[in-house]
Amino acid sequence: MTQKNVAILIYNDVEVLDFAGPFEVFSVTSESDENQAFQVYTVAETKDAIRAKNGLSVNPEYTLADCPSPHIVIIPGGIGSREAMKRSAILDWVKTCSQDAEFVMSVCTGSLILAKAGLLEGLKATTHHQAFDLLREIAPNTTVVENQRFVEQDKILTSGGIAAGIDLSLYVVAKLLGQEVALNTTKYMEYHWTHPL
Repeated sequence: MTQKNVAILIYNDVEVLDFAGPFEVFSVTSESDENQAFQVYTVAETKDAIRAKNGLSVNPEYTLADCPSPHIVIIPGGIGSREAMKRSAILDWVKTCSQDAEFVMSVCTGSLILAKAGLLEGLKATTHHQAFDLLREIAPNTTVVENQRFVEQDKILTSGGIAAGIDLSLYVVAKLLGQEVALNTTKYMEYHWTHPL
């Protein structure tokens, strides 16, 4: 498989594990010892340091304007998603990237950003359990699923809160590279994966 670009959006008050969990999964997944399957990078509006939830400072690798074209787009959540979903530059970037991406993923309340970008219209989706009603309010034509760790609708995949993004990322790895590669990734991470293919 040709190496795929994985773009992870970050913004102030993003939930740390929402982006760091998928970052770890895709970064450590490999088809062999020599072949790294994914090129993973963070993207933000500017190159200024992002202050994630609980004060972690993160330096984005690219801006919305100069990031490589992604095959996989990951939109994490957190309390900062409420502000990020009001940013026209972020919404435009999400809409543009989603047109050619193979997968568009959200973790936790990242689904609110997908909804604001119009990508959940008429679809099933999930989010953090504390944000089900907010997602319904923002996306009244979206069926909010409350009893699944993640939901797949064609190339749009949404997951529940925080750690659910790790399960969703492993699911995408398994879809692209096979379950054995995904399971090898879980072994390296010492992660108990409860949702294999």
